[in-house]
Amino acid sequence: MNGGQTNSLLHDGFLLLGTALAFVLLFRRLGLGATLGYLLAGALVGPQALGLVANPEQKIGIAELGITLLLFVVGLELNPARLWRMKRDIFGLGLLQVAACGLAIAGVTWLVVGFSPEASLALGLPLALSSTAQVLPMLRSSGRLRTPFGERAFAILLFQDLSIIPLITIIAAMSRNPADAGGPPGWLLVLYTFGAIVGLIAAGRFLIRPLFRLIGNMGEREMFVVAALFTVIASAALMEALGLSTALGAFIAGVMLADSPYRHELEADVEPFRSILLGLFFLAVGMMLDLHAIAERPLFVLGIALILISVKSVVILAIGMAFGMNWRSALALGLLMSQGGEFGFVLFSQAQNAYLIAPEAASLFGAVVTLSMASTPFLMKLTRRIREAPVARGEEREGPSPDGANALVVGYGRFGQTVAQMLLASDIPVTLIDTDIEMIDVAGSFGAKVYFGDGTRLDLLRQAGAAEAELILFCIDRDQVHPDLLEAIHEAFPQAAVYVRTFDRRGVIRLKSAPHDGLVREVMESAVRMARLALEGLGVALEQIDRAEDTYRAHDRERLRKQVETGDLQAARDHILTHRESPGSETGD
Repeated sequence: MNGGQTNSLLHDGFLLLGTALAFVLLFRRLGLGATLGYLLAGALVGPQALGLVANPEQKIGIAELGITLLLFVVGLELNPARLWRMKRDIFGLGLLQVAACGLAIAGVTWLVVGFSPEASLALGLPLALSSTAQVLPMLRSSGRLRTPFGERAFAILLFQDLSIIPLITIIAAMSRNPADAGGPPGWLLVLYTFGAIVGLIAAGRFLIRPLFRLIGNMGEREMFVVAALFTVIASAALMEALGLSTALGAFIAGVMLADSPYRHELEADVEPFRSILLGLFFLAVGMMLDLHAIAERPLFVLGIALILISVKSVVILAIGMAFGMNWRSALALGLLMSQGGEFGFVLFSQAQNAYLIAPEAASLFGAVVTLSMASTPFLMKLTRRIREAPVARGEEREGPSPDGANALVVGYGRFGQTVAQMLLASDIPVTLIDTDIEMIDVAGSFGAKVYFGDGTRLDLLRQAGAAEAELILFCIDRDQVHPDLLEAIHEAFPQAAVYVRTFDRRGVIRLKSAPHDGLVREVMESAVRMARLALEGLGVALEQIDRAEDTYRAHDRERLRKQVETGDLQAARDHILTHRESPGSETGD
């Protein structure tokens, strides 16, 4: 790369990231979502507005990796247990929503705009999809993600993400592009697809999982990131070589690792790349919007956006009521999902390449999606009094959080196993995290599902469901939990009670000012139990044993209180119980 190209890259990166940062912060503050901020930032600096950054086509080629990584993360979410639990809503409610909304919008487009049936279908089906990037944060911020309503919304979004591959296939089947017509016949593409899927699943079981196990044993986190990106890109490259969808390859790669112990670690490692590249994708889409075509037909864009919102709201309202929802909840679901989504831009591009729609139509309908996304927060605010009824007692229940966990147990050694089994015995769902590959394998042989990952990383805790968890329990040894980590966890996940295993009283003193709900010295209770057994063996009366335990605990509690206050391990030495009241030495229990 020569100096001019380097300067151009730095110049474009500075302008794109700087403008995106300003717009996304502003739109987040206004409650309009990051996606809309990226789109408008791209349109502003693009060649048709200020003209500060050129060549959007070149940038979108790189940015499409963001879509590939997004499909990989979607695949990681689809472990068999979760799919089975939500199967009715995913494959019933979700399928009906995509099909009914897609056909209804396609029909309206054909009647109102006068496009051909193929073009109307190529536009209507993508418009049936809603914005996962917008809806999920809105559910989280309103506290409804863990309710039956939030679970149904999530199921629809999940099916919409799954439907990307069939929709791409439908558009390809209708293609008028001679290059597509000269490709392999449909039956051969089906064989290619089936063979590639089987090959990817086999590679995942016999190559990728052993690779991650080897890297996990080595403790090389950087290599884990490299291996994760290699898995995604290699799967996508295989599909591209066969003339199939790269998104399908990434999706299958995610599914084949969804039930592995490395799922949360992979999500945490891929997430920064996915976020950056997906943001760049929306910036490039914004740059490619034909603002002149939009300016010439603003009423068309506004009218189609109103039709889109109305049709989706009414159709989803009807479907929701058919699935047993009351009219208020069904209306809320319809309005929440009434916008077009980020995958619409991908499918419009596919339709344009297939010669089904003109570039101007892609820009106009891209503007329709953008406008519909901007309308959703306002619609939800304006209709709040109509659609919201008082929340019934007991409505809150387990929802679509990762594995439905109410507790995260970090560390599944001898200490963590006892803690986890006590919680499970109380019917509290638990997600287990550890870095010891050998222990994970042994636990798996006993039926326990332990995920690989460093549970002291905030991003990994978030991927494992800390934002919805009620408990976070650190059962790891060697005092790996430090005050800064507890401060960060308290700020990021304030709803979760945090309990920490410490090695001895030195650990208690070290964490004295950090936010937590309980510290447990790892050997104290077992030592007290052993002393009681010994006294019982000597025939000491139970009353005397209880009195001895109470005396010890009172002395120890007062001693620890003074040590924590002063930070001095030598404080309150007179509270150590020693033979004949003689001075004892610090034991550090």
